[in-house]
Amino acid sequence: MEGRFDRTAEDLGNIVALEHVNVTVPDQQQATIFYVAGLGLTRDPYLMTGSTNMWVNVGRSQFHLPTSPPQVLRGHTGIVVPDRVALIRRLERTRKRLEGTRFDFKEHEDFVEATCPWGNRIRCYAPDERFGRITLGIAYVEFDVPKGAADGIARFYRNVMGARAAASSRAARVEVGIGQYLTFRETDREIPPYDGHHIQIYVADFSGPYAKLLDKGLISEESDQHQYRFKDLADPETGETLFTIEHEVRSMRHPLFMRPLVNRNPSQSNINYAPGYDAWIPGMTPQD
Repeated sequence: MEGRFDRTAEDLGNIVALEHVNVTVPDQQQATIFYVAGLGLTRDPYLMTGSTNMWVNVGRSQFHLPTSPPQVLRGHTGIVVPDRVALIRRLERTRKRLEGTRFDFKEHEDFVEATCPWGNRIRCYAPDERFGRITLGIAYVEFDVPKGAADGIARFYRNVMGARAAASSRAARVEVGIGQYLTFRETDREIPPYDGHHIQIYVADFSGPYAKLLDKGLISEESDQHQYRFKDLADPETGETLFTIEHEVRSMRHPLFMRPLVNRNPSQSNINYAPGYDAWIPGMTPQD
């Protein structure tokens, strides 16, 4: 029996989930048109239901969209959606309602790239084995970073955060959950100033990375018993700051860890309504 299975393929690393991407938006109605009507995602019905913030469910992950001057992620977010054809129809229907904004979408062979009213780019992919057994979810976030930064960023996540990370071909790839990744891709283009957007991760070893971050002076917020934050990715060998992106770090004892999220079936309407098909199940069915 020895050697029958590759047990290392099941290893995850210390970061166990990428829970949300947070960018502020100046207009909740336009955000609803783009994220809910256009992308076909679901507003969380239980939390942040007022007029100044919106949490939008994407399978087991979320976009958080508080009201404030717009923030634009320096890169793009990759999501999996169940139906490319239906997505394109929805996005086309939103064009008129978002006239005068930066909204747009373009079809590519492998994905559809949709741009929100303020310039955030969302690449939408059909379900595929490379994203794991899901039909809906945030698969990755890719950041544009300066030339020469990828190796040091990979070292930071391995040595400080205890994550599985590697660098190759001018990019660092960090595993941040089952079928979820952060990618830091080097670019020759000018990188805009950091505007405060953030991501949120859950970690199994909460205190170990905290002690290392604290020792390096990198903790930016002591949030509460279950959470802290840091912003700078510093090469553990040189101390040089390579990139800035705020991480909201939560323990697996956080009350929100593994909170069930509601996802609707965006194909349902009052015209073609089918009883029993209101909800969408993010997990893929087993393959034959």
